[in-house]
Amino acid sequence: MRIDVHAHLWSERYLEQLGGDGEPAQVPRSLGAGATDEDLAARFAQMDAAGVDVQILSATPFSPHLPDEAAAVRAARTGNDEYTAVVAQHPDRFRAFAALPLPHVDASVKEITRALDDLGMAGVGITTSVLGRGLDDPAFEPVYEELNRRGSVLYVHPAGAGAGSDLIAGHNLTWSIGAPVEDTVAVMQLILAGIPSRYPDMKIIISHLGGALPMVLNRADHQVPWESPGTPELPSVAARRMWFDTVAHDHAPALRAAVDTLGADRLVLGTDFPFQAKAEYQSAIDYISRAVSAEQATTILDTNAAAIFGL
Repeated sequence: MRIDVHAHLWSERYLEQLGGDGEPAQVPRSLGAGATDEDLAARFAQMDAAGVDVQILSATPFSPHLPDEAAAVRAARTGNDEYTAVVAQHPDRFRAFAALPLPHVDASVKEITRALDDLGMAGVGITTSVLGRGLDDPAFEPVYEELNRRGSVLYVHPAGAGAGSDLIAGHNLTWSIGAPVEDTVAVMQLILAGIPSRYPDMKIIISHLGGALPMVLNRADHQVPWESPGTPELPSVAARRMWFDTVAHDHAPALRAAVDTLGADRLVLGTDFPFQAKAEYQSAIDYISRAVSAEQATTILDTNAAAIFGL
C-alpha cells in the first residue's frame, strides 16, 4: 500500500481559530487544500495518477500551539473533529494525525486520549518547536510517555519559526533554509535527550529526510561524546530508531545520501501536498524510483509506512 505521510488539509474555520492576522485562512482557498468537493476531487485525481492509496493528513505547521490554553484546546478539538469527519467520509483515502494544544501538557494528554481512543486517529503531529521551546523540553515528557505507552506515532514538521534565529527569518530564508534547519535541530534535540531510546515504542517520523541529518550524522557521532557527554547513545544509533519522510524537492543526491546514511528501511513517502501539487506531486514520488534501486524504492514507497500504521 502506498501511503503519503506528509500531506495537509485545512478548513478556513480552523485556521481562523488560530488567530493572528488572518493570512493563514487564505491557504486552503489559494492552494486547493480544503475539504470542498472540488478540492477533494482534484486531490484524489492527483493521488490516483501517482498511485498513492492513502494520505496521512496533518495540520502542521498551522498547529494549535497557542499561549492561551482555552483557545489552544478549542482549536485542537475543532481541527481533530474536522479531520475525523473527512476521514469518515473517505476512509479509503485518508488517515490523520491529531493536533495537540501544546504547550499545555495536561490538556494535550487528554486530547491524545480523545483523538486516539474516541476518534481513531493515526497518531499526533507537532512542530519542531512549540512557542520557542524545543522538543527536548522536560515538560513535554508526559506526551512522549503516553504515545510510547500506546505504541503510537509522533510526526514532526517544521514550525516555520526560522529556528528561532533572525539570521534565518529576517533574511527571507524561513522555508528554503529554515525548515530543514529546524528538522535537523529538532531531531538532534530528541537524540541528545535520549527520547528515541527511552520511548522505544513511540514511532517518530521526521520531515524532509531529517533536514541536514544525512550530511552531519557522522560528524555528530564524533562531536557529541565530548560536547554532550550525557547523550545515551551515538546519534547514528538513535537515528535508526526513527523514520524520515522523502520530501526533498526531487533532489536525488539528497535521497541517496539519506538511503546510504539512514537506510532505505528508515524512509517513508512524503509529498508535502498541497505545496507540491500537480506535476510536482507526481515528481515527488517518481524521483524516488529514479534515485535508488528498485528494491529500495519498493521499500520506501510501499512497505515502510504500511508497517508503521498497520495498513
